Formats: sequence, C-alpha cells, structure tokens
Amino acid sequence: MIVGVPKEIKKHEYRVGMTPSHAGMYVEKGHDVIIETSAGEGAGFSDKDYIKHGARILDDKKALFQQADMIVKVKEPLEEEYDLFHEGQILFTYLHLAANKKLTKALLAKKVVGIAYETIQLADGSLPCLTPMSEIAGRLSVQEGAKYLEKSFGGRGVLLGGVPGVQRGKVTIIGGGVVGTNAAKIAVGIGADVTILDLSAKRLGYLDDIFGSKLQTLYSNHENIIKCLKTADVVIGAVLVPGAKAPKLVTKKMLKHMQKGAVIVDVAVDQGGCFESTHATSHDEPTFNVEGVVHYCVANMPGAVALTSTQALTSVTLSYGLKIASEGWKKALDEDTALEKGLNMVGGKLCYEAVANSLGLPFQKYRTN
Repeated sequence: MIVGVPKEIKKHEYRVGMTPSHAGMYVEKGHDVIIETSAGEGAGFSDKDYIKHGARILDDKKALFQQADMIVKVKEPLEEEYDLFHEGQILFTYLHLAANKKLTKALLAKKVVGIAYETIQLADGSLPCLTPMSEIAGRLSVQEGAKYLEKSFGGRGVLLGGVPGVQRGKVTIIGGGVVGTNAAKIAVGIGADVTILDLSAKRLGYLDDIFGSKLQTLYSNHENIIKCLKTADVVIGAVLVPGAKAPKLVTKKMLKHMQKGAVIVDVAVDQGGCFESTHATSHDEPTFNVEGVVHYCVANMPGAVALTSTQALTSVTLSYGLKIASEGWKKALDEDTALEKGLNMVGGKLCYEAVANSLGLPFQKYRTN
C-alpha cells in the first residue's frame, strides 16, 4: 500500500503522523511511504531522517494525496485539504466530526474511508489512541491555566501553589477521566487546592483512593458545579463522550458566579467544548474574555509539545496503521473489534452513531460480515 504523510497545516500544529523509525517499519512490511517535505521538522525530524528509513520525500501535497492509498495525519483536514481526497482513500487521523458538520459533509461527498483515532475503543471502554493526547492535554491544562492566571495575561494574579501564610489557588476539574486525572496530578503536585467532579461513583472512589486527602471529590451536578465556580481560580473542562459532542455543563449565565480574572481551560474544545462560551482558539491567540473570565480554548493543545506528543501518539497508532496497510481496511476491521469502532464513515455513509446524532445526519451501521 502507498501511505502518505502530509505536513499538518493547522495553525501552530507541529506534530506529524509518523516518526522516521515508524516509517521504516511500514517500509519493512513492503509498503511505500511518502512524506511531504518538512512534515516532521516541527517535531524535530528532518527529511533525511525519513530517507534513512526508506521513505520517499515529496514536495507536492496534491501529488502525495493523489498517489496515496492511505493518508496518516494528526489533525482533522482543513477546508483547503478537502478537495485533495479521492473516493475509497483511507484517512487515518483524529477526525472529531461531531463538532464539524462542514468537514463531515465534505468527507462524505469524497466517499473516503474515515477511521478516527479518537473512537478506536477496547473492550474495557478505553480509547488507546486518544489516551496519550488526553494525558498530555490534561497535564498542559494546569500549566496553561497557571500561566493565564497571571495578572499580565488578564488573570487574577494568583499563584496556584501559594506560599506560606497565603491561601493556595483553587482548581476545579470537571470530569475525572484521563484528562481530569492527569490535570489533578499536576495541580496537586504544584500545591493547588483541587476539587474534581464526575458522574461516576466508581470513578470518584478510584480518584479518592489514589489521591486521598490531597484533593476533594464531588458528584458532578448543577449545584456542585455552581458551588465550585464561585471560588475557583482555574476551571478545567475535561468531559468526554466518545465520538459525540461534549455536553454544555457550564452556561454563559453561570460565568457570572465566577471571580473576575479566573481562568477556564476547555480541553473538550475538539468535541465542541463543555462550556457554552467556548470557541476554538489557536496557540498564537489562545485566550479570550467572557464576563471577565479568561478562556483558554486551544484546539490542539498537545501540538505545543510536538516531540513528546508525536512520540506518544505514533507509538499507539502504529500497530493499527500497519494492520490497515497490510491487511486492507475491511479485513483489519473484521479481525479487530476495537479498530472497527474507529470507522466513522465509508462509501459516503456515516457509520458512527454518536457522530450522526450530534450532527443530525443519517446513520448507517457498518457490518463487516
């Protein structure tokens, strides 16, 4: 199979869909790997690194898409890339379709085989290709929240860890999954006063076991969210419904309860965000202000630490990508139920129900037999 790895064009996206060593593993399996010129530079990989591992370098993005049977990316395609795809081409990347009807319709029209990293799901419910980026985004969320809490960035001027004799900053984390747990690790580590909310009693019990008295766990409901908003210096949105739009747990009206200069970090922004006031931002203009509250809503947070992110992401996507390339997508999905759940669209049909429901588009179940 011819596997193409284009350079990401999303603003300040420095990750790449394949490392040089992983490209070499595709080549060893008999595949032809085409890397767009300088695709890996943002993550520290030169064209020469790829060539050493047997990949070809191509400086024509359009030609790369025309030749490739499978496109391996990091982020969802942008509008200027829509026309590059062709019918039957496999697109293996983060798609996040539930929050982007225009992209969904464009890819359906092109009849691509869309396999999304974020919906590949193991039998235990875990999301192996989403987990590493969730871990990174969770840890970054506290780092960014602490920075934009500084007065020079419009924040309250609070040091999250505090100092002796002064009250510590308060961090509220809505959602106790992978993002929330990793955010809690960093927030607790720097000495903040941390509260984490979740719907699951089992999850809250787990968090209480691992963190003990270092943080407060609360059931996620309207009353408790309001209570936390009133005193929080940083609020982190860490809610995930696999494949679907994130629920809006904090309305614009609820922002009036927050302190002026408090900071919101919405990690769920890729799936539409869990704050009503959320809209996606980029690393060059990461924040905006609503009701006196600083909002950090960068849609590709892990791109800021591109080397770590690329290594973490490609290490988990590699085995699935190799399986698709070596066996063809149909056989690969037949043999791997986790990978089958990654299929979002094929032949112009949406086959991931949560995406279809979020966008109000027709759903057609995919069957491999």
